[in-house]
Amino acid sequence: MLQWIVKRLDITNEEGLHLGSMIMKCGYIYPLQDRKNLNLKADTSLYRFQTPYFWPTQQWGAEDTDYAIYLAKRNIKKKGALEDYEKEHYSILNKRINHKWDFIIMQAKEQYSAGRERTKQDRYILDYQEKAYWLVQRTPPGMQDTLDYGLDRATDPFENKVNQVNVSLVFVSNTFRIVKYCEQFCSNDPIISGCLPNNPWVSDDVDFWELNAKLVEIPTKTRVEKWALNFNELMKDPKGRQNFQLFLKKEFSGENLGFWEACEDLKYGDQSKAKEKAEEIYKTFLAPGARRWINIDSTTMGITVRGLKNPQRYVLDAAQTHIYMLMKKDSYGRYLKSPVYKEMLSKAIVPQEVVKKSSYNPFVRKHLRSSPSPILLRQLEEEAKAREAATNVDITQVMSKLDRRSQLKQEAPPAK
Repeated sequence: MLQWIVKRLDITNEEGLHLGSMIMKCGYIYPLQDRKNLNLKADTSLYRFQTPYFWPTQQWGAEDTDYAIYLAKRNIKKKGALEDYEKEHYSILNKRINHKWDFIIMQAKEQYSAGRERTKQDRYILDYQEKAYWLVQRTPPGMQDTLDYGLDRATDPFENKVNQVNVSLVFVSNTFRIVKYCEQFCSNDPIISGCLPNNPWVSDDVDFWELNAKLVEIPTKTRVEKWALNFNELMKDPKGRQNFQLFLKKEFSGENLGFWEACEDLKYGDQSKAKEKAEEIYKTFLAPGARRWINIDSTTMGITVRGLKNPQRYVLDAAQTHIYMLMKKDSYGRYLKSPVYKEMLSKAIVPQEVVKKSSYNPFVRKHLRSSPSPILLRQLEEEAKAREAATNVDITQVMSKLDRRSQLKQEAPPAK
């Protein structure tokens, strides 16, 4: 057999032994001498090719009923002299399919009687073929089940396909995420939805800049609707934070947003004043009895206080993240349902496209307008913050006034 494989396939003896062993373990070749040894030997051992009816590539599967008939036939032929593992399988099958055991015994007797009518040579060949077939389909203990486990391979041919499918699923999920994001922000994209009232760089009209200024009194409707997309969009917009602060003051939690903005100023502001800013934030928001004390857990407070010994721009990240998630999960949903947001949405401006008649004159110089100065915008923003800070109520001052009033009442002489 080894010489036949080497000659027909033009391979080495080592390759022929390996290939012949794989073919034998799959049930296409069976040995005539050592039946349980499914490894091809480089000697004079005899082998035969399995009949195509018993090839594993056939569409019919090896059912328990067929195996039970085979064991029952061998039990009749050998008069109960089955191998130990065959006796165990025979007992298990008797319990599992006991409801049709009479049919199995009847089929086994008929096949045994039909086999006795064949010639001795045909009986031996059929016995070897059936034995080799069930040796592969119902592997004895201690032998490798090739059909169930598969041959030992250096590589798995399906592993790359599985990895490629997983990567494709990741790409598809990312694509859906991008498409969803684009659908949400489509109305806010001036390239897709148009630039209203008109493009200032084309029309030489500054209405677009004025309507979309950072702290404009009445913003556009698309800008207000953008606040409802997610909490991050609200916090990125200065006008959105201003309106959100108005809502938080009504809920007596305005110090949360004030603390978050102070942390942003520490993180992205002038780092030469980082130490002074950190101390001011601690006195205002974190110290016991602070004027605008915020409620954070003891673990976060401990991390923050230890970090303030060596202040730097990210020293308050833990507390800032805690307050950010608190506002996102607790206050943001109520804000979108509150009259504050609904009133702002109803007042929001819907700009209309303005078409101006062109009076093109090549001999007249076109008057160009500059964009708003960033310095002026920064000054306006600081003035708005100063006015907002002036309206904050100092709790300690109010409490001191109440204590003073109660003290005066106690010192007043009783009425006669």
